[in-house]
Amino acid sequence: MQRLPIRSLAGLTAIGLLTLTLTGCGTRAGAAAHEAASTGADTTVRAQKVMRLTKVHQATGMTLLEGPVFDRDGNLLVVDVTAPPGEPKVLRVDVRKKTSRQVHTDARGAYTSAQFSPYDGRIYLTDFSHGDIVSLAPDGSDPQTFFSGEVDGARMNADDLAFDRDGDLYISDSRGMSEGEAKGRVVRIDRDGKNATVLADGLAAPNGISFAADYRGLWVSELTQNRVSYLLLDGNGGVASRHTAIRVDGGVAQTDSIAVDADGNLYQALHGRPAMVVYDRNGERLATVEIPARAAEGLESATNVAITPGGTKAYMTVSGPAGGYLYTFDALAEGIRQSNGG
Repeated sequence: MQRLPIRSLAGLTAIGLLTLTLTGCGTRAGAAAHEAASTGADTTVRAQKVMRLTKVHQATGMTLLEGPVFDRDGNLLVVDVTAPPGEPKVLRVDVRKKTSRQVHTDARGAYTSAQFSPYDGRIYLTDFSHGDIVSLAPDGSDPQTFFSGEVDGARMNADDLAFDRDGDLYISDSRGMSEGEAKGRVVRIDRDGKNATVLADGLAAPNGISFAADYRGLWVSELTQNRVSYLLLDGNGGVASRHTAIRVDGGVAQTDSIAVDADGNLYQALHGRPAMVVYDRNGERLATVEIPARAAEGLESATNVAITPGGTKAYMTVSGPAGGYLYTFDALAEGIRQSNGG
């Protein structure tokens, strides 16, 4: 991985005492996106600004928003990967009132994703720099280390996170990114945190991870190869097969996080460009979600998205030297668990 001014799940430059190698739209736009989904045409959807959540931190020289996820009250939780100790590392956003407040901070975590467990209802965070999985009570209290240590002889660079229906964790491990080697893995951890296994290895900086709408497989984006792989699951906690499903023509941009809607469409975030591309489950490109040109200056990456559960309002995290922002657009289909951060 090259060191860049902004790295979403791809990597971070040095921050403070830690050196890390981390890296809705209006009605007309929403209607155009839905038409694209039905006709197979690629259309442009213009996202609209909701609010600026963060400024560049003086201590780290960056801000990088990630892992948007809705709680049961309809508030949006967001992580700031590069927030220094004492500043909010997890924020809760009231998208209607356009306000935010701190949920959690600590002395060492660099959190790149957040998810609520369907098993115990707690918030789970991936710490990229240490490979730990940390959990919090829904209100942000009671921080606990859920998992720490090596998996098959190597610590993880835990990036994104997806839960299966039973509450077991599936994690994209971006190890090898800084060396530019395909050492990345998909790791499965039982919901009790006692058993961690490698489901797939030899991946090129795996970043986004999401279950397909039917839970039969996993979509995994490989950042340094600009591709999305599909892992067909065997129903017994293993992988039956794996293949390259989508090759993303990103130009200077690279594949970041992934979300999936109720129709099985994939929302592929882009690192290096404040935009997302949307594909159907067969790899057909349906839409490109972009920030209006006049607002895009100082914004370098769209890292992730959460779609309102049961609705189509989508909220995208966007960051750069101008700060960390939330943008909104109309998704092509309703939000489900696989649409909710990760």
